[in-house]
Amino acid sequence: MSENLLKELSELGFPLFKREEKSRADSVLARLAKSGDSRLWEGFPVVLANSVEKGLLNYENVLRQLKRASDKSKLNALLAMSLALYEVLGLKFSWTKKLLNSLSPREKKDFDDFKENLKRDCLFTVAGREMSVQRLKTTFSNYFWKNQSGLNELLLVKEELGVEYALSQVFSPKQKELFLKKLKSEKLTKTEKEYFSRSVKKKALALANPELHRLARKLLEA
Repeated sequence: MSENLLKELSELGFPLFKREEKSRADSVLARLAKSGDSRLWEGFPVVLANSVEKGLLNYENVLRQLKRASDKSKLNALLAMSLALYEVLGLKFSWTKKLLNSLSPREKKDFDDFKENLKRDCLFTVAGREMSVQRLKTTFSNYFWKNQSGLNELLLVKEELGVEYALSQVFSPKQKELFLKKLKSEKLTKTEKEYFSRSVKKKALALANPELHRLARKLLEA
């Protein structure tokens, strides 16, 4: 198992060992797919979700880094498995539909099959590797939920709350990213701090205004 891969997996929310170095998500996901290691594959949904939430993922670039068709097939199988897991767990991310549409008809069928097996807690195979439903769910619970640090209502985006959708209506992708980074007390660069104060903070102050909130609700009830 590559030492560098372990370091980078830790940064993306699946720390088999404690590491704190930053990494490029595209490269990590490509190497994760190529590894063929079912233990690491159990963490793929965690790494994928954290990568997208942090604005680090370019899925087309991940595919480009895989030269062999068999490795691309592994990656897409892991993607289908991850999307199925999110749906079975009742999560709704704004980005899952686009990734699902990037899959081939055969891979979309795999997605449907994975969903059924996950619902029934049945063993299933991904690219020839046997996966445990319980281990997959437990791994996601242990690492993704915990990584949200009390912001579950904002970042887990359960369908009934629709918080991510609401944020996307108010903030641009970059503004939303800074909004969430600030909430999680992540360090901002000087440029990000200036942009946050100039744009994001003003919108946040407007959203926090109780009178504006009252008027908005009155408008919707009219």
